[in-house]
Amino acid sequence: MREVIHRIRKAIIDKLTGNVDLRGSSVAVYGRVPSNAAYPFIRVYSVSNNEVDQNQTTFNTEVITRIEVITRFESDSGGELDCNLIVDECLSLLRTRSAGYFDLTEQGFNVYTSVNEGIKYLEDDFSDHTYFRAIIELSNRVEQIPPSGGLQNELQFELQS
Repeated sequence: MREVIHRIRKAIIDKLTGNVDLRGSSVAVYGRVPSNAAYPFIRVYSVSNNEVDQNQTTFNTEVITRIEVITRFESDSGGELDCNLIVDECLSLLRTRSAGYFDLTEQGFNVYTSVNEGIKYLEDDFSDHTYFRAIIELSNRVEQIPPSGGLQNELQFELQS
């Protein structure tokens, strides 16, 4: 069994980077947010990687990743609309049907489901700023593709004979 969680996280960051705009300005996407990040921004982080759909031929995992949208306003201005607009763009890029799943075949994986497990909206009021956040929880089920050709095929043929 091989680790896939970082590949999903990278695929999400790659898909969002340069493709999410708010009123004509690109929204930055980070795996780790720098201290000088400008608002709004999107943070992508991994939550869990669990083995599922156990069978005798392949390894299958469910990968949970969170996409957090963070906006900031002066205490009395702004609202959650900017957060909603960014979430809308993220979902249109990430939550697709099978034709739009992440293509990890060159890395030896097949993504076979993509499910929005929910979106949590939060508002944090501080004396200087109000933060509006949305946390998208995305679940992807991934099959590790067995190696093909060479010794692997010979061994499979030998076992079947």
